[in-house]
Amino acid sequence: MKYIALIRHAPTAGNEIGAYIGRTDQPLSAAGEAQARAFLPPPADRVACSPLLRCRRTAQLLYPQAEAEVWEGFAECDFGKFEGKTAAQLEGDADYLSWLESGGRAPFPGGEAPEAFVRRTVAAFEAYANALPDGCRAALVVHGGSIMAVLSALALPRRSFYEWHVPNLGGYVLALGDGAPEVAKKL
Repeated sequence: MKYIALIRHAPTAGNEIGAYIGRTDQPLSAAGEAQARAFLPPPADRVACSPLLRCRRTAQLLYPQAEAEVWEGFAECDFGKFEGKTAAQLEGDADYLSWLESGGRAPFPGGEAPEAFVRRTVAAFEAYANALPDGCRAALVVHGGSIMAVLSALALPRRSFYEWHVPNLGGYVLALGDGAPEVAKKL
């Protein structure tokens, strides 16, 4: 059995105002730094993270004894023209309204298609998980979207993408045995 904690990074300034922050490489906010310092993460023998600064810094604060492996495949979705904007700022945008009407399944204008994002993230997760030895406890410090992609595609119990939404510094611990990953604990 292997255990992998999927932990969403601490807040950035963009997260605090509800902006779409995908590939924008924002640092943690002052509040995010403080929250990460106070957070008690699950134990981990190995740590990996997204290449974006907010994940690398959160991993460093949560697991100071570990050198986190950076995995490109765990980067957040590219929100294209929505990047850096809030829902209120996009309120009258025809592309945004069309995206909302699709239930969040349409490609982001100028960004990444949700299906491609899920395939990329799931492939990274499977490669990472398969490389872990039996009995390993690992932590992935990644993005909310990355967590939702992995869990909606692979985890038991089955839930849709948006049903797996987690707050900053939230997440799940997965138990990996012979079958599909099972949620062992919510953080």
